[in-house]
Amino acid sequence: MKEFFRKKLVALKRKPQTIAFVVLIVSFLIYSLNLRNISDTTAQINTKGMGLTGFATMLFSMLSLLTFLNSFPHRKNVNIPMLVMFFAMQGIILFCDNFYLGKINGRIAVEIAGGNDVVSWLAKNMYVYKAYRMLNTHIWFVVATIALVVLLPVYSKLLKKINTSIDVAGNEGMGEIEIANEN
Repeated sequence: MKEFFRKKLVALKRKPQTIAFVVLIVSFLIYSLNLRNISDTTAQINTKGMGLTGFATMLFSMLSLLTFLNSFPHRKNVNIPMLVMFFAMQGIILFCDNFYLGKINGRIAVEIAGGNDVVSWLAKNMYVYKAYRMLNTHIWFVVATIALVVLLPVYSKLLKKINTSIDVAGNEGMGEIEIANEN
């Protein structure tokens, strides 16, 4: 077990961007596995721009995975244009999520203004509540991904300070061994 964790730590020292990539994948999975709730909410509330923002969020979530991978090529420097595109896509995702949440809040306000019981309306349309919760969670994961990419130089230096070398017994006198000539 100890060797397994040492190997994982060595891999993280070589590619510290893996931490941000894992969080990016989790945020993608959070959104994509809850698309049914988003679709049902769009069909229920049906205001201008909801379908487009749901589509844009899914599209830019997939494209941001590709731009992230292309931002950090193997054994090369960071690809700055791809990194800029990644941040732009993450910004669009945040805008779309907030826009969609605003539409849900607007519909809830209409239900309250109409004298309807919001709790019973949400109980009848549970997918609206699930979409609302999921979008809030998705926003936090997108913000965490952006923060991890921005702080990558900081925690990569901290990871490099961790000692992952193995002390092998019997290697102390390696300098004293002489090789005899074979004649």
